[in-house]
Amino acid sequence: MQFDNLLLNLQDGVLTITINREKKLNALNIQTIEELGKAFDYVYDTADVKAVILTGAGEKAFVAGADISEIAALTDINARKFVENGQNVFAKIENCPKLVIAAINGFALGGGCELAMACHLRVAAESARFGQPEVNLGVIPGYGGTQRLPILIGKTKALELILTGDIIAAEEALSLGLVNYAVPPAELLTKCKEIIAKVLTKAPPAVANAISCVNAVYHTGVNGYQAEANAFANCCKTQDFKEGTAAFLEKRKPVFKGK
Repeated sequence: MQFDNLLLNLQDGVLTITINREKKLNALNIQTIEELGKAFDYVYDTADVKAVILTGAGEKAFVAGADISEIAALTDINARKFVENGQNVFAKIENCPKLVIAAINGFALGGGCELAMACHLRVAAESARFGQPEVNLGVIPGYGGTQRLPILIGKTKALELILTGDIIAAEEALSLGLVNYAVPPAELLTKCKEIIAKVLTKAPPAVANAISCVNAVYHTGVNGYQAEANAFANCCKTQDFKEGTAAFLEKRKPVFKGK
């Protein structure tokens, strides 16, 4: 699968998606958003893809924001569609049944911070920087930042970052709970692969159902406890459930097949 702004590399079941606009600090333009949507369609549909690492090209930026030239051309007539298209793609990432880790190698600002938050887990290089500086342009976060940031770090601090447009270092992002780990840049991908290797030893249906249930608590009108009960029952119908319980009783390591 070929893209103009993305590089895809599948190795040992792990698909690394690299946003490849290094000269633009990997800024998200409309085409890149569309390509991300198609790339995750591929993730959903391809059995050989077991997990995803999402990162940016170069050493300076994960994604330094949205393409300002495109934002500057928006009007109140077309802005809603512009935002909703991005929100739909980011929701596709958030609801992916396979683990998605953001490997944040540099600036994650505006849409870049929002993209990272749409991933299930976030590992940052110690040199990474985070922020929602949209107020400096006279707008607000539009790809889910006003919703996901409070969930991750709490309303009070989220409002401060959104209203001031301040940029924070990886160490503070870690202390706030915005990222799972902050590591030396040279160890970034190694740490992501270490987490993935651990998750891939678990039953794929259990992983997918766990992701769905954790997301359910944030969906208006969805009873998260009922979703959990339904998902638990669904897991009990799988071969992997039988294998996992049998392996425990037999004091051996389970061999899951994703069925």
